[in-house]
Amino acid sequence: MTAVVDDGGSGSATGRTPHLTALGFGAAQGGNLYRATSEEDFAAAVDTAWDGGIRYFDTAPHYGLGLSERRLGAALRSRPRDEYVVSTKVGRLLVPSPETAHLPDPEGFAVPADHRRVWDFSRDGVHRSLEASLRRTGLDRIDIVYLHDPDEHWEQAAYEAVPALVELREQGVVGAIGAGMNQSAMLARFVTETDVDVVMCAGRFTLLEQGALVDLLPAARARRVGVVIAGVYNSGLLAQETPPADAVYNYQQAPAEVIEQARRTARVCQRYGVTLPQAALAFVRRHPAVVSTVVGMRDEAQVTETLRRSAAEVPDQLWAALYEEGLLDAGA
Repeated sequence: MTAVVDDGGSGSATGRTPHLTALGFGAAQGGNLYRATSEEDFAAAVDTAWDGGIRYFDTAPHYGLGLSERRLGAALRSRPRDEYVVSTKVGRLLVPSPETAHLPDPEGFAVPADHRRVWDFSRDGVHRSLEASLRRTGLDRIDIVYLHDPDEHWEQAAYEAVPALVELREQGVVGAIGAGMNQSAMLARFVTETDVDVVMCAGRFTLLEQGALVDLLPAARARRVGVVIAGVYNSGLLAQETPPADAVYNYQQAPAEVIEQARRTARVCQRYGVTLPQAALAFVRRHPAVVSTVVGMRDEAQVTETLRRSAAEVPDQLWAALYEEGLLDAGA
């Protein structure tokens, strides 16, 4: 098995964040994202990731109404606790909902809707969420805790949830703290206005779009806050060597002009002997604020392919060519 490339990213920009492997394991698929994943397939995925050198694993209560946390905790429990890093998230409490248990989950996970998600970024909500995550994972601690998608909850997230996490960090209950979102502007606010250590940015710094270069990444460098990049394939558009006509972008059917942009990028990559997914992974790691890239993986085959892509050699000339073609923003 090819070892995961660890490109020397700081992994601990503030000194409180543990070192993160350059490639991280996203466990949403372990929560049956879009379709069911068997216990055996998910356990094999974690085993393969471990054998490939991955030591950073990300989950959340939202993923399968707790299923991802339970499965990830079970898969990691027998491994040396000091040898891996786990992040989970707070902001959505899981409340039992027996009246809807006969229905499918409405938020994209192939699980029964036996719980409902309740937004809560209060101090009490943070404590209750973290306690529940510890029970579900069976782990003794959580290394990184992110506020999960606080887009509509800035006031409570910034002025109640962050101080609550700071207290827990100071007490040694959690390691690093931060926020995870699908936008970069509010993440930049968390970096500049609150005492976070690391943030997770999904989809806003990729080979296709580089909006985070304007706000988040400069702020993170200035404040020595680490940035974990997720959504590196923009929901699948960059996950294949040639994007198909029915490609998904930002969780929806990709517009024709976006598909064409991705195909143009793929053609340039091919001239340099690189596939589009390989370039997508390599591109985000070039920025000095980026400390890890989390990729969702469902089974052994997906992990093996992701490790192969991660280990690919990508020539620097590719980035200059993409810039000349108008496919990368200035400064990327």
